[in-house]
Amino acid sequence: MLTAEDTNNADRPLRESVRDTLRSRIFEGHYAPGTRLVERDLAAEFNVSRLPIREALRMLRQEGLIQDRASRGSEVAGLSAKDVEDLFDVRQSLEVLACRLAATRATDKDLNHLAGLLEEAERCLAKGSILEAHRANSEFHDAITAIANNDFLRSALEPLQGRMHWLFRHVSDLPELIQEHRELYTAIASGDPERAATQSASHIGKYREQFPENPPAAQPKPQTRPKLHDRLKLQGK
Repeated sequence: MLTAEDTNNADRPLRESVRDTLRSRIFEGHYAPGTRLVERDLAAEFNVSRLPIREALRMLRQEGLIQDRASRGSEVAGLSAKDVEDLFDVRQSLEVLACRLAATRATDKDLNHLAGLLEEAERCLAKGSILEAHRANSEFHDAITAIANNDFLRSALEPLQGRMHWLFRHVSDLPELIQEHRELYTAIASGDPERAATQSASHIGKYREQFPENPPAAQPKPQTRPKLHDRLKLQGK
């Protein structure tokens, strides 16, 4: 059992490793909407103290992936059709601004980072690592927000990112999505804020039109204990 003093290792905080594992389970459907996430049970499952579990749940709560129920504690959040519509409204407005700013503020290093994420997505897709390709695509959007370098914009987008990443995990045509991201990259790299804004609006609007009227509900998969190497990774061993 790890204690509070063990929550950080040489690589990264333990709470972030726990958060990433729980987030992946939500995205992959291991935890369907309404699933309870109990600190005590998760701590026993991962063989860690409750502190990193509590911190991981707090971060997921900020992302909007879990919610508190007075009688049930923490549970995986669901999305109604109106939730999806509202999310697209807000995200489209904010991300258009992010791309507009990124076009005027991106450095060569920033553009290289974006290009690297596109290449990573293509490599993962080529070898059949679909979840990793989705992760690279999500990081591409997050990187644009970082390049925009606007603290108010970042704080406005942060609570939405987990839910938007979940939505875009349901895009089935990954080659087309990566091509869309390449076109968005080209628009940002051009240094033309209007071109970048137009391309961003087109990109998000396209997937808004394709999204089903009823949001997809993740189907729960059998929950098993993490494999031994995953548990050791979480513990920093």
